[in-house]
Amino acid sequence: MAAPSHPPAAPAVSDPLLGVVRSGDVRLATKRWGNPSQPTIVLVHGYPDASDVWHPLAQLLSSHFHVVAYDVRGAGASDKPARRADYKLPLLMADFKAVIDHVSPDRPVHIVAHDWGSVQSWESVTDPSMQGRIASFTSCSGPCLDHMGHWFRDRLRQPTLKGLGQIALQTLKSWYVFMFQLPLLPGLQWRLGLGRIWPSLLRLLEGVKTEARPTQVSDGCHGVQLYRANVFQRLLAPRERRAHAPVQILVPRKDLFVSPALTEDVGKWVTVLWRREFHAGHWMPLSHTTEMAGAVRRFVRFVERHQAPIRQELSSA
Repeated sequence: MAAPSHPPAAPAVSDPLLGVVRSGDVRLATKRWGNPSQPTIVLVHGYPDASDVWHPLAQLLSSHFHVVAYDVRGAGASDKPARRADYKLPLLMADFKAVIDHVSPDRPVHIVAHDWGSVQSWESVTDPSMQGRIASFTSCSGPCLDHMGHWFRDRLRQPTLKGLGQIALQTLKSWYVFMFQLPLLPGLQWRLGLGRIWPSLLRLLEGVKTEARPTQVSDGCHGVQLYRANVFQRLLAPRERRAHAPVQILVPRKDLFVSPALTEDVGKWVTVLWRREFHAGHWMPLSHTTEMAGAVRRFVRFVERHQAPIRQELSSA
């Protein structure tokens, strides 16, 4: 299979239509590309990114779809609440609902999400109140916290060498989650230099090129509240969360933070599941933009045509 193509450092992207959506007291900065009469794809970014991480992918998808991206609360040009409680999953789901009610009030949307964008999108995809508003979900490098809690419990309840090894590996990959619980250190790191060197760090760790943005330090400082408000609460008391929409899992095999093993049990919670592996790192939306766009395009078209198979396991070189 052909080697993945990498986008240029600063790919040209048509100017998006900018807007603001209100979710309660929080203003969410939004961007829109393409024709609103086409199926809508909503892109949800992770930490410590903002919606600009999606510009290369939006360019590739906008010729076929209506594409929407928004800065999640705490990031980019959106409002940045100060309290930890303002970053809980139900409020993040309310933000997503406010966005889709504004951009696609009459048709369900397709979600494409990465990292914490995927973590928070699982909340909507598994909440009965959102059934019928989501046509499909493509998840990359962001597990459902409840599914992850059950994943840990199952391997501890019936321990095997393989299962315990998987737990150990994922715990090591999640070192930063524990560090984010500390009261001062994460913010100090961003203010004392991490924000300045972030593009260079991504280039060193992932081989991807990205531009510095003015809100990077603020995004890093506020975004840690996502972890503090949700992670251990859900891992220690996981709920039964079943997806009400078709799901596609994109699995980067070289992910430094999320083990591919975390996706092994997703079929227990999802009825219509596609799973595809890639020789990619964590920031696949930037390193393998063309391949990710192709996977999204195929999945969305299958779902739109009601031809999605129950299971599909694929690998990409």
